[in-house]
Amino acid sequence: MNQKPDTPNRADFAHVTDWVFDLDNTLYPRRTNLFAQIDRNMTAYVAELLSLPEDEARAMQKRYYREHGTTLAGLMHHHGIDSNAFLERVHDIDYSHVEPDPALGRAIAALPGRKFIFTNGDTRHARRTAEALGVLDHFDDIFDIVAADLVPKPAGETYDKFLGLNRIDAANAAMFEDLPRNLTVPKSLGMRTVLVVPSNMKEAVGESWEHERTHDEAIDYVTDDLAGFLVALGPQIARATG
Repeated sequence: MNQKPDTPNRADFAHVTDWVFDLDNTLYPRRTNLFAQIDRNMTAYVAELLSLPEDEARAMQKRYYREHGTTLAGLMHHHGIDSNAFLERVHDIDYSHVEPDPALGRAIAALPGRKFIFTNGDTRHARRTAEALGVLDHFDDIFDIVAADLVPKPAGETYDKFLGLNRIDAANAAMFEDLPRNLTVPKSLGMRTVLVVPSNMKEAVGESWEHERTHDEAIDYVTDDLAGFLVALGPQIARATG
């Protein structure tokens, strides 16, 4: 990836009135391994559904994820599964690994304007995760995979629905994501984009194709410390250019 600034220029965010955050591996650090539990549950679901050994089930799960945006979308397309049953099963996880993050809560609360969670997961999972982090009360709304009619990011129609439903002008919004490919559409719509990466780049970062260099132009900033990045913007961002 081309070198991107990791310290925000306040002037770049002075116009932002709507702050949009992905959930998994963005609001909480990847080392929490919360999504790893979901990932294992998805593999188990595929194995049971198709009577496959674990290694074959995982390979199919990852193929559906790459080809359709989520494992769920692939399973619905190829096998017509019930989405509600799938979401309930894969999000049956232990949230005790999520540590409260008071610094992140204060930083989000200090941002001027509205704040949203925009996730390919479901609202129940988002609420439980944000509650464990101690940040739930700072968000105005959660836009989940159900609200997206089960069409996941990075589909353009899903961003359009999110923006339209919440009456957001993309030119006055910023988006924080851990997957570069999910920032391509926001960038094209005029949003300020920030990629959130692990604090220790030796950590596993998921599938290699998720971080392909083809998405470099969609990224304005990169940070391995979301709370620190937001604090650096300052509570009076609107005055940054004054």
